[in-house]
Amino acid sequence: MSEVLPVEAPGLTRYSEADVPTEYGTFRIVVYRENSDPSGALEHCAIVKGDVGAAQNLLIRVHSECFTGEALHSLKCDCREQLDQALRVISEEGQGAVLYLRQEGRGIGLGNKIRAYALQQQGVDTVDANLRLGFAADARKYHVASAMLADLNVVSVRVLTNNPDKVDALRADGVLVSGRVGMDVIPNQHNRGYLDTKRQRMGHLIRVR
Repeated sequence: MSEVLPVEAPGLTRYSEADVPTEYGTFRIVVYRENSDPSGALEHCAIVKGDVGAAQNLLIRVHSECFTGEALHSLKCDCREQLDQALRVISEEGQGAVLYLRQEGRGIGLGNKIRAYALQQQGVDTVDANLRLGFAADARKYHVASAMLADLNVVSVRVLTNNPDKVDALRADGVLVSGRVGMDVIPNQHNRGYLDTKRQRMGHLIRVR
């Protein structure tokens, strides 16, 4: 296969792509770079299953990076479990995509996320920890995911999420969202407070099993 040359997308450059075998099957990894970053270091990726061009009601997950959960298997959140669940469900469906965005710590970065963890050790919840550091409770944006979907020529999507605000943000960016698909959560002794805060203060529709 010949090398895939960079292609401009709205606000993004599709930089590279290849098939990658995983424990959930083989996915096409499409890497994008944000045009607003002159260094080219800010990369996001679409993890694609099957042919998604012109797809309607495509099952997707818009997922924000979580180094502590995904790489270190931290028990303080449910990020890794949601990513695994999304890859498994999309693989079973045979078609879909995980849009993996590099916006650690609800958009405040890894260092500030760990600063927020230090406040949480003192009894502050995740919302107030971010606010005390001078950030929004959730500083994430989803325009990159919207641009990825446009580049992949996806017509409409069903979003794997417990967060209605994420659906609203995608719709505000012009994405045709035909439905929301809830995700199961298995709480543990370390993330119960985190999940309670997401449900009670951030409006997440958490389905515990």
